[in-house]
Amino acid sequence: MKNPLLNPGEIGIFALGGLGEVGKNMYIYEIEDQIFIVDSGILFPDEHLLGIDYVIPDYTYLIENQERIVGLFITHGHEDHIGSIPYLLRQVEIPKIYASGIAVDLIEYKFMEHKDIKAPHIEEYKSHYKYNFKNVEVSFIRMTHSIPDMFGIVFKTSMGTLFHTGDFKIDFTPVGPPTEFDKLAKIGSEGVLCMLSDSTNAERDELIISDSKVGKSIHELFTRMTGRIIIATFASNMYRIQQIIEAAVLNKRKVAVFGRSMERAIEAGMQTGYIKAPKDTIITGDQVNRYKPEQICLLVTGSQGEPLAALSRIANGTHRQVQAMAGDTVIFSSSPIPGNQEGVNRTINKLFRLDVNVITHGPLADTHTSGHGAQNDLKMVLSLVRPRLFIPVHGEHRMLKEHKKLAIECGVQPNNILVMDNGDVAAVSKEGIRYAGKVTSGEVYIDGTGIGDIGSAVIKERKLLSEEGLFSVVLSIDSQAKKLVNDPTVISRGFIYMKGNEELTKQLANEAKKICEKELNVKLINEQHMKQAVIDHLSEKIYDITQRRPLIIPIIIDLKNA
Repeated sequence: MKNPLLNPGEIGIFALGGLGEVGKNMYIYEIEDQIFIVDSGILFPDEHLLGIDYVIPDYTYLIENQERIVGLFITHGHEDHIGSIPYLLRQVEIPKIYASGIAVDLIEYKFMEHKDIKAPHIEEYKSHYKYNFKNVEVSFIRMTHSIPDMFGIVFKTSMGTLFHTGDFKIDFTPVGPPTEFDKLAKIGSEGVLCMLSDSTNAERDELIISDSKVGKSIHELFTRMTGRIIIATFASNMYRIQQIIEAAVLNKRKVAVFGRSMERAIEAGMQTGYIKAPKDTIITGDQVNRYKPEQICLLVTGSQGEPLAALSRIANGTHRQVQAMAGDTVIFSSSPIPGNQEGVNRTINKLFRLDVNVITHGPLADTHTSGHGAQNDLKMVLSLVRPRLFIPVHGEHRMLKEHKKLAIECGVQPNNILVMDNGDVAAVSKEGIRYAGKVTSGEVYIDGTGIGDIGSAVIKERKLLSEEGLFSVVLSIDSQAKKLVNDPTVISRGFIYMKGNEELTKQLANEAKKICEKELNVKLINEQHMKQAVIDHLSEKIYDITQRRPLIIPIIIDLKNA
């Protein structure tokens, strides 16, 4: 089925995730009735999404149009770009996944964890590969990011060239292979119709330091430390992990790894050759106590203060194998993701209580650098690629707006730039770019094994429960005799402590009794109507007395058949 929002000859570009947010990236290119999907990520929930594990895009549009999908193209292996692939495959038939290097291994790990899905073939592309579809050639440009094998994607169409940058920064002294600036300049000189570009750091007007400088800084820290070193970083940051291993080797320390995602990342990194360690450098957790503190480096998860990660457990004193001790130094080789600052601070405070030295990224030590380019990096790519039309992506709305300003500074006409939300469709042609309308988009919540069975109403109830508590009243009636059999029983959880509040609970039980008796006097007794009447009356009474609105649950037991 053709996209009715597009006129003949137009290319449709939209996002099902990644606009107005940093996460759940999924971009759709509709070219000559073919659907090219770029990335399929997850969003980690913030604290208002109580009990939710992940947030994924709404795949309704792809389900309705799956016969037109030619493939899923992966820019790189970060969770916000590959994390929702298993959930996508449960609902949508994807003919083939195109991925490169480390991303292939990380996707295969996901398939091993989700054995119930039918995994499509993964086509492993290299920088020089080209794939041809109906009037569309897909090729790749290597970019620099905080994970190896990050590629921008080029779509050559009859209408013109489209370029999707993926996540990138400009690093002239990278740890891994450099950005292919020659390819960026080449597509720029040939002419690019439209570019979609990473906006994460569009508000930052500063120099993003090189990863190689961070490596030197970590080595210097290692030379100064006399006790045991515990270092936390992102499991996906292969280059940083390799730098830590190199610093440990140079300072004659063994490396023990804690955290499942870190163990998996090191395994994948060793398979692809991005992580190299001399024999016997990496030891098991059980071997740690055989060495002196100055001979040990612990590489752990938990740089974002995640409650169940290895570092949080060490700080809480609940880790099975590692106990923090005076003289330890904990290094955070990361910066808190927006929204995680509180969790990180909590972990740091607990570590200080254990008499542990803590080093975070700051003026005294470069222990981290961003994988996303700041304003000068974004302007450099805009200047090299020189797109006629521009769509800023991968960022909150203020970041997209800031990126639009940078594009105008670099010569893109303001009416050729579209700042969009998830679901907004851009219609692209040689004539220009226009807003064409909306497709179905939204958020689907993953809670345990459930996908999408938790809606906004449930989240609202969880929020209410966490803030106001629960008040339940049990009413035993005989609908045949039209009478209340016993006095109401009151149960309170998280609202009032019943012991010591007998007067209040008795008062509320009497209010419920009055309403129940009134409802029993009507000609036709309706349980649902009775419940709603109790809720309405009690919610007002409770608010008048306590200024709170707990979740009220009346339970009616009809004994007419007893």
